[in-house]
Amino acid sequence: MNMLHLLLLALIQGITEFLPVSSSGHLILLPQLLGETDQGVLLDVAVHVGTLGAVMLYFWRDMAKLVVGLGHVATGRFSTPQARLFLLLSFATIPVVIAGFALKQLGAMDAMRSIKVIGWTMLIFGIVLYVADHKGPQTKHAEGWNWKDALMMGLAQAVALIPGTSRSGITITAARALGYTRSEGARLSMLMSVPTIMASGLLLGADVAAAGDWSLLKEASIAAALAFIAALLALTLMMRLLKSTSFTPYVIYRIGLGLVLLWIAYT
Repeated sequence: MNMLHLLLLALIQGITEFLPVSSSGHLILLPQLLGETDQGVLLDVAVHVGTLGAVMLYFWRDMAKLVVGLGHVATGRFSTPQARLFLLLSFATIPVVIAGFALKQLGAMDAMRSIKVIGWTMLIFGIVLYVADHKGPQTKHAEGWNWKDALMMGLAQAVALIPGTSRSGITITAARALGYTRSEGARLSMLMSVPTIMASGLLLGADVAAAGDWSLLKEASIAAALAFIAALLALTLMMRLLKSTSFTPYVIYRIGLGLVLLWIAYT
């Protein structure tokens, strides 16, 4: 892969991962716009791993709680706030792990990487986000996250395996529908990305190691590093903007892009 494609891949992932506009959808569209060969799922996951580093750094206090929570769970102390956060995140990750494994075994992941699929999911889930954001109350905070809400957000995250849905977008939509404030919903969404992306990275990293494709591993490492820098900047900006703005600008972008893609797909 040429360096320009790799750079654009990393920048697009870094900028769009935390915005509810579907980073995966943009990554699939990129090679089609450039007239290049699709970079494949592996490099997509590599740049997601780069953004994982940005989440862990930005939410370092929550990450410290998760590490402490893991220690508490390992020693049988399940009632502490740290252990509760660790267990809730683990529980919320189960649906996407099951769905991801099933789709991988069926070979359905590549089949969904089309302009038509992305166009429809951009449009439909953009409208759903708008309704949830404007109709949902803003009464809950992350500290009040419970098992029912973790399950609902976890099921929503599994839907995001369909390109164009947006992992952050659909989990934020679920959080807003459940009554979480915009910033707290985004915070939970970002934390939910940690085990999900980590699992994907380990799974596909094992595939690369087994294949012995070290040139691809080098490209993946470069892309991940560039995505980390772009993601950290984008995440910082979005969390600041959410204190004063709604998700409507992202909804408008999703609907506009979805309509354009559907027009291209059907004409």
